[in-house]
Amino acid sequence: MAAPRASERIEYIVEGGHRLSGSITPSGNKNAALPIIAAALLSEHPIKLSNVPRIRDVEALVELIASVGAETEWTGANELRIHARDVRPADLDPDLCGRIRASILLAGPMLARCGEVTLPPPGGDVIGRRRLDTHFLALQRLGAEISVNGSYSFRASQLVGADVFMDEPSVTATENALSAAVAAKGVTVLGNCASEPHVQDLAGFLIAMGAEIEGIGTNCMTVHGGRDLKSAEHRIGTDYVEVGSLIGLAAVTNSELRITNAGVEHLRSTLMGFDKLGVRCRIEGDDLIVAQGQEKKVVPDFGGHVPKIEDQPWPAFPADTMSIAIVTATQCEGMVLMFEKMYESRMFFVDKLIAMGARIVLCDPHRAVISGPTMLRASRLESPDIRAGMAMLIAAMGAEGTSIINNAQQIERGYERIDERLNALGAKISRTPART
Repeated sequence: MAAPRASERIEYIVEGGHRLSGSITPSGNKNAALPIIAAALLSEHPIKLSNVPRIRDVEALVELIASVGAETEWTGANELRIHARDVRPADLDPDLCGRIRASILLAGPMLARCGEVTLPPPGGDVIGRRRLDTHFLALQRLGAEISVNGSYSFRASQLVGADVFMDEPSVTATENALSAAVAAKGVTVLGNCASEPHVQDLAGFLIAMGAEIEGIGTNCMTVHGGRDLKSAEHRIGTDYVEVGSLIGLAAVTNSELRITNAGVEHLRSTLMGFDKLGVRCRIEGDDLIVAQGQEKKVVPDFGGHVPKIEDQPWPAFPADTMSIAIVTATQCEGMVLMFEKMYESRMFFVDKLIAMGARIVLCDPHRAVISGPTMLRASRLESPDIRAGMAMLIAAMGAEGTSIINNAQQIERGYERIDERLNALGAKISRTPART
């Protein structure tokens, strides 16, 4: 099934109060698929990717790489073939670039193949300032010249290996630097780099093409660049953020779910966070079972103090799961402090939960105190970004009555066919064109 058109505006009509049951398999990791699709431009040979999530952000990036000359074909529901035999530094569609943050991931691969690229400003979620300086500084160290004048222009006659210390462990900047370093002549050391599962997945894909990378999964990777890159096949890993979303959904709707192929090796910090809320999961092989009838009682810190769930760079609790943890906490007995450190606007969606009946005090742009449990009421909502949108969908499914979520296409930027897949478990979600 094709992904929805990027320009299509939709709404979800959600009938709350239904318990779910059954098994669900999470999609491939959106945040791995995007840098891997961009990195496919590094090779002149065919690339075959599987378990690719068919979501709006992925479709937009596929359209962008096709616009610079790559041949792209969906050969199956979640299988993508890319052949970047010829790549040209064409003008990239500003509208497409403005829809997704991932357009910046083309900088490293395009520099490697063409020696130049001009990128319109990237888009993505409106969750606060998302600086690009780390990308620029890393690529400069590898030999790129960069100018900023409305758009971002990158040029490099030859990328050269270097000692690159990232000024922050940015995930996308690490991915851009990693792709560029694979093509650079000589050895590159990437220090203070991100190590999230999707960064590891990108590194695994680059190795499948013939790259040599050491230190995968740590904050210091060494890349022996300049190797010839060949054809490769690669399977995208499980989206651990979607797994966290499903755990929260099961807890809020008091449902029992089996999450199959959950990628449990990447869930330790996620499970620890939900443990603090009294939501516990059972691991069976690579499946995760969230039982019905959870205690959902917040575990205080020693001495009876209010506990805190905070996001930090990997392997700590993931920033993209914070919105899900917040809505889950509204259904848990006790008080908890949520500390979102990365983005100054990500917490602002909680006013919608407050309107639904949640007891939340927004202390400042980064901290909120949640006291639960509270009965949520149906409401008319609007999805501001992918993760807050999913949190609102979970809240609507746990609320009494029928809610309407406007701007629901934001949710579909990160969650594949989420309405169909949840309806198969017993949800009541209708997807309709947005009313004008």
